[in-house]
Amino acid sequence: MSLPLKYSARNLWVRRHTNLATCAGVALVVFVLAASLMLVNGVGQTLLRSGARDTAIVMQQSATAEVGSTLRQGVFGLIAAAPGVARGAQGDTLASSEVVRSLLVVSADGSRTGWLQVRGVSSNVAQLRPDVRIVAGRRATAATDEAMIGVGLVGRYRGLALGGEVEMNKGRRLTVVGVFEAGGAAFESELWADLHSVQTTTESDGYISSVTARLSSADAYDAFASALEQGSKEEGLIVERESQYYERLSQGLSGMILILGGMVSVIFSLGALLGAAIAMYAAVEQRTKEIGVLRALGFQRRQILFTFLLESVGIALVGTALGLSLALSTLLADFAVGNSAAYGVEVRFQFIPSTDILASAALSGVLLGLLGGLFPALRASRMDPIQALRA
Repeated sequence: MSLPLKYSARNLWVRRHTNLATCAGVALVVFVLAASLMLVNGVGQTLLRSGARDTAIVMQQSATAEVGSTLRQGVFGLIAAAPGVARGAQGDTLASSEVVRSLLVVSADGSRTGWLQVRGVSSNVAQLRPDVRIVAGRRATAATDEAMIGVGLVGRYRGLALGGEVEMNKGRRLTVVGVFEAGGAAFESELWADLHSVQTTTESDGYISSVTARLSSADAYDAFASALEQGSKEEGLIVERESQYYERLSQGLSGMILILGGMVSVIFSLGALLGAAIAMYAAVEQRTKEIGVLRALGFQRRQILFTFLLESVGIALVGTALGLSLALSTLLADFAVGNSAAYGVEVRFQFIPSTDILASAALSGVLLGLLGGLFPALRASRMDPIQALRA
């Protein structure tokens, strides 16, 4: 015979206040773990969406990101003439000089400041990045002080809205005339303006940050990179696939999030384990005579063990469900974080769940219940029935 489930349910209800506290501890562990992994997944997907294997970025050799790179504008002709660069319908090369700078801006509510990435683009940027589409307003006109912003910036900082103005250096202002989407890529957290306008306002005349080139195919990359890195060593150029460049930027940020999330998860896990163990030890003490009666009635040690483990896992399952629900609620929120690999420029990310992430977090919650209840359950199963009845 086996103990009925209603026996365990009754005991859980009797100790509901203690059990709710334990549930909360498990829920916090599951929430932090799931949310951290979802954010890392979101960081990776956002940055990887920004890159393509058939597109290459050329920067200064010593730079780790575009915002820290400085090249002579004259190298554009050298890069555009390199083997493997694709050409448009009119025979023009699909390559673009870009200036990437960071601008300190104030949040819309004035509570904080952040670094905005400003990208000066050439007039052929629409050909180079066809995934970018205008969702409000219009494209900025070349050779003017007009700008476009990604959807991730709308309303986040002062002036970053359709019709708003952003003050650059020397009091010069850029007027926002359009809002664009980029398929969830990091570009949606950038402001784009005319190349010459950004050069002038950031005192970068004659210099660019990078050159982005669309290649005739992904296989053309090796010849393109070799021609620039080996054939133009005096320029100090480094070439990366766009996909590899954004993957590299994502690694440092993902690692930081995992470390912080892991540390918090470990702290909460220890608390949850301690809470579960205390709750179950208390249950064993309160039910000593009950355990003696059950043993006297013929219930075996493994049945007592299973009953107490079942109660502990039941508590953990409730906490796990609550933690997963809280983690999934982050889908309604956007999260902006500065990427140290990109000199602290803020990028908007979303929490993106997956089956593996949710399963891992759920398994962690159940394991907490098992480990927290294991030793109290062993203690209960090993009680001598005669001594238990005399307690």
